[in-house]
Amino acid sequence: MNQLGIRTRVWPGKVAGVLAVVLMIMGLCLTGCDKASDSQAGTETVTFYFADKDAMYLVPETRTVDKKGGTLEAAVMEELLKGPQKEGSVPTIPEGTRVLSVTVENGVAYVDFSKEFQTKHPGGSAGEIMTIYSVVNTLTGLPGVEKVQFLLEGDKQESILGHMDTTVPIEPDSKLVEK
Repeated sequence: MNQLGIRTRVWPGKVAGVLAVVLMIMGLCLTGCDKASDSQAGTETVTFYFADKDAMYLVPETRTVDKKGGTLEAAVMEELLKGPQKEGSVPTIPEGTRVLSVTVENGVAYVDFSKEFQTKHPGGSAGEIMTIYSVVNTLTGLPGVEKVQFLLEGDKQESILGHMDTTVPIEPDSKLVEK
């Protein structure tokens, strides 16, 4: 073989080696970039729904939520418990209520509330609608959630607050959202 033939065979090998090094550097850069933005990787912008002062409509409120190493659904529920920041909106979940767990299976978010969700609720059908759909419309705004199943202390209830059937998962109602 002549010298030209050897170079022809070696040259593609060198190109492959250089290409491998470039790809490794790019991979390291991307990995480094991901690690540099880890503090923001756990945050999501979410639309929450709270009641208006007349309990007629749900008022949207956009916030940034930090997952803090947990699930987005759990972080969203913890934020919903804090109540609205927007003036003119009112909380929809009774004070003292705790979210015991939130899981998502086949598009249904199962939200397990402490007994205070029921025992400290002010009552009334309008208040119940605002509470139920505040949770449902907020959670169904998240990827992979289509309906919400309410649980009280781990169990399904015929009606947690007295007026609505909560034995089946509930779909969002956009007609309740303030325009």
